[in-house]
Amino acid sequence: MDNSNSLKLKDYLFSNRQLAALILPIVIERLLDVSVGFADTLMVATVGEAAVSAISLVDSINNLFLFLFSALATGGAVVVAQYIGQKNYEDGSESAKQLIYTTLGISLIFGLVFILLNKKILYLLYGNIEHSIMAQSQTYFALTALSYPLLGLFNSGAALFRAMGNSRLSMRVAFIMTLLNIVGNAILIYGAKLGVFGAGLATLVARLVGALIMVLFLVKNKKVLVITNIFRVKLNFPIIKKILNIGVPNAVESGMFHIGKILVQSLTATLGTAALAANAIVNAIASATNIPGVSIGMATITVIGQSMGAREPTQAVYYAHKLMKIAYVTMAVLAALLFVFAAPLVSLFNLSNDASQLAVSVLQILLVASAILWPVSFTLPNVLRASGDVKFTMIVSITSMWLFRVGLSYILVRFLNLGLHGIWLAMYIDWLFRSGNFLVRFSKGDWKNRVIV
Repeated sequence: MDNSNSLKLKDYLFSNRQLAALILPIVIERLLDVSVGFADTLMVATVGEAAVSAISLVDSINNLFLFLFSALATGGAVVVAQYIGQKNYEDGSESAKQLIYTTLGISLIFGLVFILLNKKILYLLYGNIEHSIMAQSQTYFALTALSYPLLGLFNSGAALFRAMGNSRLSMRVAFIMTLLNIVGNAILIYGAKLGVFGAGLATLVARLVGALIMVLFLVKNKKVLVITNIFRVKLNFPIIKKILNIGVPNAVESGMFHIGKILVQSLTATLGTAALAANAIVNAIASATNIPGVSIGMATITVIGQSMGAREPTQAVYYAHKLMKIAYVTMAVLAALLFVFAAPLVSLFNLSNDASQLAVSVLQILLVASAILWPVSFTLPNVLRASGDVKFTMIVSITSMWLFRVGLSYILVRFLNLGLHGIWLAMYIDWLFRSGNFLVRFSKGDWKNRVIV
Protein backbone atom coordinates (compact mmCIF):
# COMPACT_ATOMS: atom_id res chain seq x y z
CA MET A 1 0.00 0.00 0.00
CA ASP A 2 1.61 3.27 -1.14
CA ASN A 3 0.45 5.30 1.83
CA SER A 4 1.84 2.84 4.35
CA ASN A 5 5.45 2.80 3.14
CA SER A 6 6.52 5.48 5.64
CA LEU A 7 4.72 3.80 8.55
CA LYS A 8 6.31 1.30 10.90
CA LEU A 9 4.26 -1.45 12.48
CA LYS A 10 4.39 0.19 15.91
CA ASP A 11 3.05 3.44 14.43
CA TYR A 12 -0.26 2.01 13.27
CA LEU A 13 -3.28 3.13 15.30
CA PHE A 14 -5.16 -0.11 14.57
CA SER A 15 -3.71 -3.59 14.12
CA ASN A 16 -5.42 -6.19 11.95
CA ARG A 17 -6.65 -7.87 15.12
CA GLN A 18 -8.15 -4.61 16.38
CA LEU A 19 -9.87 -4.00 13.04
CA ALA A 20 -11.33 -7.50 13.10
CA ALA A 21 -12.46 -7.03 16.70
CA LEU A 22 -14.19 -3.82 15.66
CA ILE A 23 -15.76 -4.97 12.39
CA LEU A 24 -16.91 -8.54 13.10
CA PRO A 25 -19.27 -7.65 15.97
CA ILE A 26 -20.82 -4.94 13.79
CA VAL A 27 -21.35 -7.50 11.02
CA ILE A 28 -23.08 -9.81 13.49
CA GLU A 29 -25.16 -6.91 14.81
CA ARG A 30 -26.24 -5.99 11.27
CA LEU A 31 -27.12 -9.62 10.59
CA LEU A 32 -29.26 -9.63 13.70
CA ASP A 33 -30.91 -6.38 12.59
CA VAL A 34 -31.71 -7.80 9.16
CA SER A 35 -32.93 -11.05 10.71
CA VAL A 36 -35.54 -9.10 12.69
CA GLY A 37 -36.94 -7.55 9.52
CA PHE A 38 -36.70 -10.90 7.75
CA ALA A 39 -38.47 -12.69 10.62
CA ASP A 40 -41.18 -10.03 10.83
CA THR A 41 -41.86 -10.29 7.11
CA LEU A 42 -41.68 -14.10 7.06
CA MET A 43 -44.00 -14.55 10.06
CA VAL A 44 -46.48 -11.91 8.96
CA ALA A 45 -46.51 -13.45 5.47
CA THR A 46 -48.59 -16.25 6.96
CA VAL A 47 -51.34 -13.66 7.56
CA GLY A 48 -51.38 -12.60 3.88
CA GLU A 49 -49.83 -10.30 1.28
CA ALA A 50 -51.74 -7.30 2.66
CA ALA A 51 -49.96 -7.67 6.01
CA VAL A 52 -46.55 -7.98 4.29
CA SER A 53 -47.28 -4.88 2.24
CA ALA A 54 -48.42 -2.93 5.34
CA ILE A 55 -45.19 -3.60 7.21
CA SER A 56 -43.14 -2.77 4.11
CA LEU A 57 -44.90 0.59 3.66
CA VAL A 58 -44.55 1.61 7.31
CA ASP A 59 -40.95 0.44 7.49
CA SER A 60 -40.19 2.81 4.61
CA ILE A 61 -41.17 5.62 7.00
CA ASN A 62 -39.56 3.99 10.03
CA ASN A 63 -36.30 3.53 8.16
CA LEU A 64 -36.25 7.28 7.54
CA PHE A 65 -36.10 7.86 11.28
CA LEU A 66 -33.93 4.85 11.99
CA PHE A 67 -31.30 6.38 9.72
CA LEU A 68 -32.04 9.90 11.00
CA PHE A 69 -31.22 8.86 14.55
CA SER A 70 -28.24 6.90 13.26
CA ALA A 71 -27.03 9.98 11.36
CA LEU A 72 -27.25 12.12 14.50
CA ALA A 73 -25.43 9.43 16.45
CA THR A 74 -22.77 9.34 13.75
CA GLY A 75 -22.27 13.08 14.15
CA GLY A 76 -21.61 12.60 17.84
CA ALA A 77 -19.43 9.55 17.21
CA VAL A 78 -17.19 11.49 14.81
CA VAL A 79 -16.63 14.20 17.44
CA VAL A 80 -16.04 11.64 20.19
CA ALA A 81 -13.71 9.53 18.02
CA GLN A 82 -11.59 12.56 17.18
CA TYR A 83 -11.35 13.54 20.85
CA ILE A 84 -10.27 9.96 21.62
CA GLY A 85 -7.65 10.22 18.85
CA GLN A 86 -6.33 13.31 20.64
CA LYS A 87 -6.49 11.45 23.97
CA ASN A 88 -8.77 14.21 25.25
CA TYR A 89 -11.07 11.90 27.18
CA GLU A 90 -12.69 14.61 29.29
CA ASP A 91 -14.19 16.46 26.33
CA GLY A 92 -14.94 13.12 24.69
CA SER A 93 -17.00 12.07 27.72
CA GLU A 94 -18.86 15.38 27.78
CA SER A 95 -19.58 15.05 24.04
CA ALA A 96 -20.98 11.58 24.65
CA LYS A 97 -23.40 12.89 27.26
CA GLN A 98 -24.55 15.76 25.04
CA LEU A 99 -25.14 13.35 22.16
CA ILE A 100 -27.49 11.30 24.33
CA TYR A 101 -29.50 14.39 25.33
CA THR A 102 -29.70 15.66 21.76
CA THR A 103 -30.78 12.37 20.19
CA LEU A 104 -33.32 11.60 22.91
CA GLY A 105 -34.91 15.04 22.63
CA ILE A 106 -35.25 14.89 18.85
CA SER A 107 -36.57 11.31 18.86
CA LEU A 108 -39.19 12.19 21.49
CA ILE A 109 -40.49 15.03 19.33
CA PHE A 110 -40.76 12.89 16.20
CA GLY A 111 -42.33 9.97 18.06
CA LEU A 112 -45.04 12.20 19.53
CA VAL A 113 -45.81 13.90 16.20
CA PHE A 114 -46.09 10.58 14.37
CA ILE A 115 -48.38 9.08 16.98
CA LEU A 116 -50.71 12.09 16.86
CA LEU A 117 -50.70 12.36 13.05
CA ASN A 118 -50.61 8.65 12.28
CA LYS A 119 -53.58 8.46 9.90
CA LYS A 120 -52.92 11.78 8.17
CA ILE A 121 -49.33 10.88 7.32
CA LEU A 122 -50.23 7.47 5.95
CA TYR A 123 -53.11 8.80 3.85
CA LEU A 124 -50.90 11.58 2.54
CA LEU A 125 -48.25 9.11 1.42
CA TYR A 126 -50.26 6.02 0.52
CA GLY A 127 -53.86 7.17 0.12
CA ASN A 128 -54.53 5.06 -2.96
CA ILE A 129 -53.65 1.65 -1.51
CA GLU A 130 -56.19 -1.03 -0.61
CA HIS A 131 -58.25 -0.49 2.56
CA SER A 132 -56.98 -3.66 4.27
CA ILE A 133 -53.35 -2.58 3.77
CA MET A 134 -54.07 0.92 5.08
CA ALA A 135 -55.79 -0.35 8.24
CA GLN A 136 -52.90 -2.64 9.15
CA SER A 137 -50.38 0.08 8.29
CA GLN A 138 -51.99 2.43 10.84
CA THR A 139 -51.70 -0.18 13.59
CA TYR A 140 -48.07 -0.99 12.88
CA PHE A 141 -47.11 2.68 12.49
CA ALA A 142 -48.54 3.68 15.88
CA LEU A 143 -46.68 0.94 17.75
CA THR A 144 -43.34 1.52 16.05
CA ALA A 145 -43.53 5.32 16.50
CA LEU A 146 -43.74 4.69 20.25
CA SER A 147 -40.32 3.10 20.07
CA TYR A 148 -38.52 6.07 18.42
CA PRO A 149 -37.04 7.45 21.69
CA LEU A 150 -35.90 3.94 22.61
CA LEU A 151 -34.29 3.56 19.20
CA GLY A 152 -32.59 6.94 19.61
CA LEU A 153 -31.08 5.88 22.95
CA PHE A 154 -29.88 2.55 21.60
CA ASN A 155 -28.30 4.07 18.49
CA SER A 156 -26.51 6.77 20.50
CA GLY A 157 -25.13 4.24 22.96
CA ALA A 158 -24.05 1.86 20.20
CA ALA A 159 -22.31 4.67 18.28
CA LEU A 160 -20.47 5.80 21.41
CA PHE A 161 -19.18 2.35 22.28
CA ARG A 162 -18.07 1.85 18.66
CA ALA A 163 -16.24 5.21 18.80
CA MET A 164 -14.33 3.78 21.76
CA GLY A 165 -13.49 0.72 19.68
CA ASN A 166 -15.94 -1.52 21.54
CA SER A 167 -18.47 -2.91 19.08
CA ARG A 168 -19.03 -6.12 21.02
CA LEU A 169 -21.41 -4.55 23.52
CA SER A 170 -23.92 -3.27 20.97
CA MET A 171 -23.71 -6.67 19.25
CA ARG A 172 -24.68 -8.42 22.47
CA VAL A 173 -27.53 -6.03 23.15
CA ALA A 174 -28.70 -6.43 19.54
CA PHE A 175 -28.72 -10.20 20.06
CA ILE A 176 -30.99 -9.83 23.09
CA MET A 177 -33.29 -7.49 21.14
CA THR A 178 -33.43 -9.88 18.19
CA LEU A 179 -34.22 -12.84 20.40
CA LEU A 180 -36.99 -10.92 22.16
CA ASN A 181 -38.41 -9.75 18.85
CA ILE A 182 -38.49 -13.19 17.24
CA VAL A 183 -39.88 -14.91 20.34
CA GLY A 184 -42.43 -12.11 20.68
CA ASN A 185 -43.41 -12.52 17.05
CA ALA A 186 -43.89 -16.25 17.51
CA ILE A 187 -46.07 -15.76 20.58
CA LEU A 188 -48.10 -12.78 19.35
CA ILE A 189 -48.47 -13.68 15.66
CA TYR A 190 -48.71 -17.47 15.76
CA GLY A 191 -49.98 -17.98 19.30
CA ALA A 192 -52.21 -14.98 19.99
CA LYS A 193 -53.09 -14.48 16.27
CA LEU A 194 -52.49 -10.71 16.55
CA GLY A 195 -50.96 -10.34 13.09
CA VAL A 196 -49.43 -6.92 12.36
CA PHE A 197 -50.29 -5.68 15.88
CA GLY A 198 -48.25 -8.56 17.32
CA ALA A 199 -45.26 -7.74 15.12
CA GLY A 200 -45.34 -4.09 16.20
CA LEU A 201 -45.72 -4.91 19.89
CA ALA A 202 -42.81 -7.36 19.80
CA THR A 203 -40.62 -4.68 18.21
CA LEU A 204 -41.60 -2.13 20.86
CA VAL A 205 -40.79 -4.43 23.78
CA ALA A 206 -37.46 -5.48 22.26
CA ARG A 207 -36.37 -1.87 21.76
CA LEU A 208 -37.41 -0.94 25.31
CA VAL A 209 -35.20 -3.66 26.76
CA GLY A 210 -32.32 -2.75 24.42
CA ALA A 211 -32.45 0.94 25.34
CA LEU A 212 -32.51 0.22 29.07
CA ILE A 213 -29.51 -2.11 28.84
CA MET A 214 -27.53 0.37 26.73
CA VAL A 215 -28.13 3.26 29.16
CA LEU A 216 -27.12 1.04 32.08
CA PHE A 217 -23.80 0.14 30.45
CA LEU A 218 -23.11 3.76 29.51
CA VAL A 219 -23.55 4.85 33.12
CA LYS A 220 -21.35 2.03 34.43
CA ASN A 221 -18.64 2.36 31.76
CA LYS A 222 -15.19 3.29 33.17
CA LYS A 223 -13.01 2.66 30.09
CA VAL A 224 -11.94 5.54 27.79
CA LEU A 225 -15.12 7.59 28.34
CA VAL A 226 -16.60 8.08 31.81
CA ILE A 227 -20.14 9.47 31.72
CA THR A 228 -21.27 10.80 35.09
CA ASN A 229 -24.50 12.40 36.30
CA ILE A 230 -26.28 11.50 33.08
CA PHE A 231 -29.70 12.02 34.68
CA ARG A 232 -28.80 15.57 35.77
CA VAL A 233 -29.46 17.19 32.42
CA LYS A 234 -27.17 20.14 31.71
CA LEU A 235 -26.82 21.20 28.10
CA ASN A 236 -23.39 22.18 26.81
CA PHE A 237 -24.19 24.22 23.71
CA PRO A 238 -20.64 24.59 22.28
CA ILE A 239 -20.27 20.80 22.22
CA ILE A 240 -23.82 20.31 20.95
CA LYS A 241 -22.93 22.71 18.12
CA LYS A 242 -19.93 20.56 17.16
CA ILE A 243 -22.11 17.46 17.18
CA LEU A 244 -24.81 19.14 15.11
CA ASN A 245 -22.27 20.53 12.64
CA ILE A 246 -21.63 16.91 11.66
CA GLY A 247 -24.95 15.37 12.65
CA VAL A 248 -27.31 17.83 10.94
CA PRO A 249 -25.83 17.49 7.42
CA ASN A 250 -25.80 13.72 7.98
CA ALA A 251 -29.41 13.83 9.17
CA VAL A 252 -30.54 16.10 6.32
CA GLU A 253 -28.84 13.80 3.83
CA SER A 254 -30.39 10.73 5.42
CA GLY A 255 -33.80 12.37 5.77
CA MET A 256 -33.98 13.57 2.17
CA PHE A 257 -32.69 10.23 0.99
CA HIS A 258 -35.40 8.30 2.80
CA ILE A 259 -38.17 10.76 1.94
CA GLY A 260 -37.19 10.07 -1.66
CA LYS A 261 -37.39 6.35 -0.95
CA ILE A 262 -40.88 6.80 0.48
CA LEU A 263 -41.99 8.63 -2.67
CA VAL A 264 -40.57 5.80 -4.75
CA GLN A 265 -42.44 3.37 -2.50
CA SER A 266 -45.62 5.33 -3.21
CA LEU A 267 -44.92 4.87 -6.91
CA THR A 268 -44.36 1.16 -6.30
CA ALA A 269 -47.74 0.95 -4.54
CA THR A 270 -49.47 2.01 -7.77
CA LEU A 271 -48.08 -1.07 -9.56
CA GLY A 272 -50.36 -3.42 -7.61
CA THR A 273 -50.17 -5.78 -4.65
CA ALA A 274 -47.95 -8.32 -6.45
CA ALA A 275 -45.29 -5.71 -7.30
CA LEU A 276 -45.51 -4.23 -3.80
CA ALA A 277 -45.09 -7.62 -2.15
CA ALA A 278 -42.25 -8.56 -4.51
CA ASN A 279 -40.49 -5.30 -3.74
CA ALA A 280 -40.83 -5.93 0.01
CA ILE A 281 -39.25 -9.37 -0.33
CA VAL A 282 -36.41 -8.09 -2.50
CA ASN A 283 -35.61 -5.45 0.11
CA ALA A 284 -35.75 -7.99 2.93
CA ILE A 285 -33.34 -10.40 1.22
CA ALA A 286 -31.02 -7.95 -0.52
CA SER A 287 -30.39 -5.95 2.65
CA ALA A 288 -28.24 -8.89 3.75
CA THR A 289 -25.89 -8.19 0.84
CA ASN A 290 -25.09 -4.74 2.17
CA ILE A 291 -24.23 -5.92 5.67
CA PRO A 292 -20.44 -6.04 5.11
CA GLY A 293 -20.45 -2.59 3.47
CA VAL A 294 -22.66 -1.08 6.17
CA SER A 295 -20.58 -2.65 8.94
CA ILE A 296 -17.28 -1.48 7.50
CA GLY A 297 -18.78 1.97 6.95
CA MET A 298 -19.70 2.14 10.63
CA ALA A 299 -16.23 0.97 11.64
CA THR A 300 -14.77 3.63 9.35
CA ILE A 301 -16.19 6.36 11.61
CA THR A 302 -14.06 5.03 14.47
CA VAL A 303 -10.91 4.26 12.48
CA ILE A 304 -10.79 7.38 10.29
CA GLY A 305 -12.15 9.58 13.09
CA GLN A 306 -9.40 8.56 15.49
CA SER A 307 -6.77 8.82 12.75
CA MET A 308 -7.83 12.37 11.93
CA GLY A 309 -8.10 13.31 15.61
CA ALA A 310 -4.52 12.07 16.09
CA ARG A 311 -3.51 14.24 13.11
CA GLU A 312 -2.50 11.18 11.09
CA PRO A 313 -4.00 11.74 7.60
CA THR A 314 -1.54 9.25 6.06
CA GLN A 315 -2.99 6.52 8.25
CA ALA A 316 -6.51 7.69 7.39
CA VAL A 317 -5.78 7.13 3.69
CA TYR A 318 -4.16 3.77 4.39
CA TYR A 319 -7.12 2.50 6.40
CA ALA A 320 -9.61 3.86 3.85
CA HIS A 321 -8.01 1.75 1.11
CA LYS A 322 -7.79 -1.28 3.37
CA LEU A 323 -11.39 -1.09 4.55
CA MET A 324 -12.72 -0.56 1.02
CA LYS A 325 -10.92 -3.70 -0.20
CA ILE A 326 -12.48 -5.70 2.61
CA ALA A 327 -15.91 -4.29 1.76
CA TYR A 328 -15.63 -5.24 -1.90
CA VAL A 329 -14.43 -8.79 -1.31
CA THR A 330 -17.01 -9.63 1.35
CA MET A 331 -19.93 -8.06 -0.51
CA ALA A 332 -19.01 -9.84 -3.75
CA VAL A 333 -18.89 -13.24 -2.03
CA LEU A 334 -22.21 -12.69 -0.26
CA ALA A 335 -23.92 -11.37 -3.39
CA ALA A 336 -22.78 -14.45 -5.34
CA LEU A 337 -24.24 -16.80 -2.72
CA LEU A 338 -27.57 -14.96 -2.61
CA PHE A 339 -27.71 -14.89 -6.41
CA VAL A 340 -27.47 -18.69 -6.57
CA PHE A 341 -30.12 -19.19 -3.88
CA ALA A 342 -32.44 -16.33 -4.91
CA ALA A 343 -35.37 -18.53 -5.99
CA PRO A 344 -35.39 -20.79 -2.88
CA LEU A 345 -35.19 -17.76 -0.60
CA VAL A 346 -38.10 -16.00 -2.31
CA SER A 347 -40.18 -19.18 -2.11
CA LEU A 348 -40.05 -18.98 1.70
CA PHE A 349 -42.37 -15.98 1.69
CA ASN A 350 -45.55 -17.67 0.48
CA LEU A 351 -46.15 -15.17 -2.37
CA SER A 352 -48.28 -15.61 -5.44
CA ASN A 353 -46.55 -17.04 -8.52
CA ASP A 354 -46.45 -13.64 -10.28
CA ALA A 355 -44.98 -11.89 -7.26
CA SER A 356 -42.38 -14.63 -6.74
CA GLN A 357 -41.15 -14.56 -10.36
CA LEU A 358 -40.90 -10.79 -10.31
CA ALA A 359 -39.02 -10.82 -7.00
CA VAL A 360 -36.42 -13.32 -8.27
CA SER A 361 -35.72 -11.40 -11.48
CA VAL A 362 -35.35 -8.05 -9.69
CA LEU A 363 -33.26 -9.56 -6.89
CA GLN A 364 -30.66 -11.19 -9.13
CA ILE A 365 -29.98 -8.00 -11.09
CA LEU A 366 -29.78 -6.05 -7.84
CA LEU A 367 -27.17 -8.41 -6.40
CA VAL A 368 -24.83 -7.85 -9.34
CA ALA A 369 -25.23 -4.07 -9.16
CA SER A 370 -24.66 -4.07 -5.39
CA ALA A 371 -21.39 -5.96 -5.62
CA ILE A 372 -20.02 -3.43 -8.14
CA LEU A 373 -21.38 -0.06 -7.03
CA TRP A 374 -22.61 -0.16 -3.43
CA PRO A 375 -19.28 0.08 -1.51
CA VAL A 376 -18.13 3.20 -3.35
CA SER A 377 -21.60 4.74 -3.11
CA PHE A 378 -22.17 4.18 0.61
CA THR A 379 -19.03 2.91 2.40
CA LEU A 380 -16.49 5.36 0.94
CA PRO A 381 -18.42 8.53 1.88
CA ASN A 382 -18.05 7.57 5.55
CA VAL A 383 -14.34 8.27 5.15
CA LEU A 384 -15.25 11.82 4.16
CA ARG A 385 -17.80 12.14 6.98
CA ALA A 386 -15.34 10.93 9.61
CA SER A 387 -12.97 13.72 8.57
CA GLY A 388 -15.75 16.33 8.81
CA ASP A 389 -16.36 16.64 5.05
CA VAL A 390 -20.11 16.21 5.50
CA LYS A 391 -21.56 18.99 3.35
CA PHE A 392 -20.17 17.52 0.14
CA THR A 393 -21.59 14.06 0.84
CA MET A 394 -24.93 15.67 1.71
CA ILE A 395 -25.12 17.67 -1.54
CA VAL A 396 -24.12 14.73 -3.75
CA SER A 397 -26.48 12.30 -2.03
CA ILE A 398 -29.51 14.61 -2.10
CA THR A 399 -28.91 15.64 -5.72
CA SER A 400 -28.46 12.06 -6.87
CA MET A 401 -31.44 10.78 -4.90
CA TRP A 402 -33.93 13.29 -6.24
CA LEU A 403 -32.59 13.56 -9.76
CA PHE A 404 -32.19 9.86 -10.48
CA ARG A 405 -33.87 7.58 -7.95
CA VAL A 406 -37.01 9.71 -7.66
CA GLY A 407 -37.21 11.70 -10.89
CA LEU A 408 -35.95 9.00 -13.21
CA SER A 409 -38.14 6.36 -11.51
CA TYR A 410 -41.29 8.26 -12.44
CA ILE A 411 -40.10 8.62 -16.03
CA LEU A 412 -39.23 4.93 -16.38
CA VAL A 413 -42.49 3.79 -14.79
CA ARG A 414 -45.03 6.37 -15.97
CA PHE A 415 -43.75 6.99 -19.49
CA LEU A 416 -41.70 3.93 -20.43
CA ASN A 417 -43.86 1.40 -18.53
CA LEU A 418 -40.88 -0.53 -17.15
CA GLY A 419 -42.74 -1.36 -13.92
CA LEU A 420 -40.79 -2.50 -10.88
CA HIS A 421 -37.64 -3.05 -12.97
CA GLY A 422 -37.72 0.63 -13.93
CA ILE A 423 -37.69 1.69 -10.28
CA TRP A 424 -34.62 -0.41 -9.55
CA LEU A 425 -32.87 0.68 -12.76
CA ALA A 426 -33.17 4.31 -11.63
CA MET A 427 -31.53 3.31 -8.35
CA TYR A 428 -28.54 1.75 -10.13
CA ILE A 429 -28.00 4.99 -12.06
CA ASP A 430 -28.19 6.86 -8.74
CA TRP A 431 -25.42 4.62 -7.38
CA LEU A 432 -23.27 5.22 -10.46
CA PHE A 433 -23.52 9.00 -10.06
CA ARG A 434 -22.63 8.83 -6.36
CA SER A 435 -19.67 6.54 -7.01
CA GLY A 436 -18.08 8.90 -9.50
CA ASN A 437 -18.40 11.94 -7.26
CA PHE A 438 -17.13 10.26 -4.10
CA LEU A 439 -14.14 8.69 -5.88
CA VAL A 440 -13.09 12.06 -7.27
CA ARG A 441 -13.50 13.77 -3.88
CA PHE A 442 -11.50 11.10 -2.08
CA SER A 443 -8.72 11.13 -4.69
CA LYS A 444 -8.26 14.92 -4.53
CA GLY A 445 -7.54 14.61 -0.80
CA ASP A 446 -8.91 17.95 0.45
CA TRP A 447 -10.80 16.06 3.17
CA LYS A 448 -7.45 15.27 4.88
CA ASN A 449 -7.00 18.93 5.84
CA ARG A 450 -10.21 19.31 7.84
CA VAL A 451 -10.23 19.81 11.62
CA ILE A 452 -13.29 19.34 13.88
CA VAL A 453 -11.80 19.29 17.39
